[in-house]
Amino acid sequence: MTHVEQHRSHRAGWLRASVLGANDGIVSTASLVIGVASAGASQESILLAGVAGVAAGALSMAAGEYVSVSSQADTEQADLAMEAQSLIDHPESELKELKNIYIDRGLQPALAKQVAVELTEHDALGAHARDDIGIGEITTAKPLQAAIYSAISFVLGAFAPLLLVWFFNADYQVTAIAVGSLVYLAALGALAARLGGASIIRGAVRVMFWGALAMFLTALVGYAFDMLV
Repeated sequence: MTHVEQHRSHRAGWLRASVLGANDGIVSTASLVIGVASAGASQESILLAGVAGVAAGALSMAAGEYVSVSSQADTEQADLAMEAQSLIDHPESELKELKNIYIDRGLQPALAKQVAVELTEHDALGAHARDDIGIGEITTAKPLQAAIYSAISFVLGAFAPLLLVWFFNADYQVTAIAVGSLVYLAALGALAARLGGASIIRGAVRVMFWGALAMFLTALVGYAFDMLV
């Protein structure tokens, strides 16, 4: 029989960026339009605020993800450059370091040395990157991928509350946006948890909680502004 395992760690990079973008798209856009609607604005003004928020939010997400993940990539490259130079200057010390890592993981000293020697001969920098620094193919920072996925998912997430603004009039707008956005958030949390192999209920509840809190506080701001003016 063939034993097949379905690992999900390879999804970590794009899944994190996608979930973050979609969640932020739903929550920030819904909160924005709820705040404006609570202040008594017209439907046209609410839609304008929502569309402007989507454009600004998507660009902000892309730029923020690219800059932050680029910082991670710069750190990784600096560590790799340092490790490469150390392999040239102190090969014996680096080999001993690699051997000790494998001993700490449970190998006998003789076997640990053999493994360290063979991996060093095959790809010394790759072995140290993976086992000493902790940089691997799955965990390597990908700035452009993170920026693209987060921006696209932000727009897709923001599209949901904007549709609710379009279809519901002022009498039901705030309630419809809030309830509809919470449903979207629950679906997003459940989907993300399913793709990541986590609890679907837990994934849905946690995004709903923070989304509801954000919308509630923004609605209070809108109502307060309406009362003051």
